[in-house]
Amino acid sequence: MPSDRVDPHLFVIVGGTGDLTRRKLLPALHRLGAQGLLDGNYAILGVSRDTELDDDRFREWARDGLETGGAHLRSWCDDRLYHIGVRGDEASYRALAARIAEIEQRHELPGNRVIYLALPPAAFPGTITALGGAKLNRSDGWTRLVIEKPFGRDLASAQKLNAVAHQYFDERQLYRIDHYLGKETVQNLLVFRFANAMFESLWNRDRVANVQISVAENLGVEDRAGYYDRVGALRDMVQNHLTQLLSLIGMEVPVSYDAEAVRYEKVKLLRSIAPVEPHDVVFGQYTEGNINGAPVVGYRHEPDVPNDTNTETFVALRLQIDTWRWQGVPFYIRTGKRMESRLTQIAVTFRQPPVCLFDSLGGCPMNPNVLILTIQPDEGFALCIDVKTPGEPFALQTLPLRFQYREAFGDIPDAYQTLLLDVLNGDQTLFVHADEAEAAWRLYTPLLERSADVHPYAAGTWGPTLADDLITRDGYRWYGPIRVSA
Repeated sequence: MPSDRVDPHLFVIVGGTGDLTRRKLLPALHRLGAQGLLDGNYAILGVSRDTELDDDRFREWARDGLETGGAHLRSWCDDRLYHIGVRGDEASYRALAARIAEIEQRHELPGNRVIYLALPPAAFPGTITALGGAKLNRSDGWTRLVIEKPFGRDLASAQKLNAVAHQYFDERQLYRIDHYLGKETVQNLLVFRFANAMFESLWNRDRVANVQISVAENLGVEDRAGYYDRVGALRDMVQNHLTQLLSLIGMEVPVSYDAEAVRYEKVKLLRSIAPVEPHDVVFGQYTEGNINGAPVVGYRHEPDVPNDTNTETFVALRLQIDTWRWQGVPFYIRTGKRMESRLTQIAVTFRQPPVCLFDSLGGCPMNPNVLILTIQPDEGFALCIDVKTPGEPFALQTLPLRFQYREAFGDIPDAYQTLLLDVLNGDQTLFVHADEAEAAWRLYTPLLERSADVHPYAAGTWGPTLADDLITRDGYRWYGPIRVSA
């Protein structure tokens, strides 16, 4: 478990002038420092291919990207930020090692290092090898390597990347980051289940009829078309984000709340999922439509997208977990771009009472209780229950019992802020283990290798009609947004 005190350290960002660094990493580190969580003695080194960029211009670039202004920000950048350009050859990485030693000496740092790979996935193997060749995989203190998603593009590539990483770094040094796991609402899934006996006692095949996980975006591919068209929704969202949510919802109770125990149960859950049959998956691609009343173009007409591409922008799956707890309970997951609204939501539908007590009163249909866990936006949960409406005739109405995070706690910390602090504290609980990454790819790689139709859906809808058929054939329906705020 992490210490209350963050060790003095050097935070090295390889890809130090990229969009992720400017939008997420530097703001998160600045906030952690401003809140006094980094204990004062640390420095940040940006590494990029720009060999003309010096410390002063890097600091100015960083200041422009940070939201906070004033003398405090200027002092923080001048005192903490450094830059070095590397070309990727052995000499450059030897120079990087020398610059790291020089900064550590200047700040009297003991050799504790985080090396964050804020790079395109194709650059991971070569960069890891170069770091190892320059002996930057070891130091006088601790060294931790953070690898952004996606970790591989199929099972074979994930296994190869794991082999390269393990050639130079121990598993305890590796932090495969998925920012979804840093969201407070995602972490709360474990608390919700395991700290509230009334829900955990219902969390099984005897009480649950089905589970739905939806991650919907109303945006298109924006400026990611070059990347996205090579990847698609299955690789971009399902293999990581949705699978992480599935693991936390379906896993067994860990023996303790620590990295090893939690990750063990997640891997066990993933290995229990039955192979996905062709009739249990639907791929889609958005066409022109309307978002918030404004017309938008179809995927094939987005800038930099080939006009004949069959890359999927939507996936719906029906999964079966072959465990004692979940046998016979279908899990439905779906994700897509240009959908009706932005939503990350888990819906747990409970079984209905075996007898409708109120049929004799003129036919009052009872609806199943549904627990809605909203990850974003409008974070919180709602438990939908039946109540009697006032007056006559006798009738039932489904209404939600609500809880909203913002109302109770105010603003929620950024996910990267949470995860970077965990890296610095050496806590791997919210990071993906090698076995976990491979188990997920083992499940989804057959879908990537199988030729399948990609069905059109209009932008501003909830996906292809076949995705509705996927769930209605079992007698259920997809749940759209259910507000958790009053």
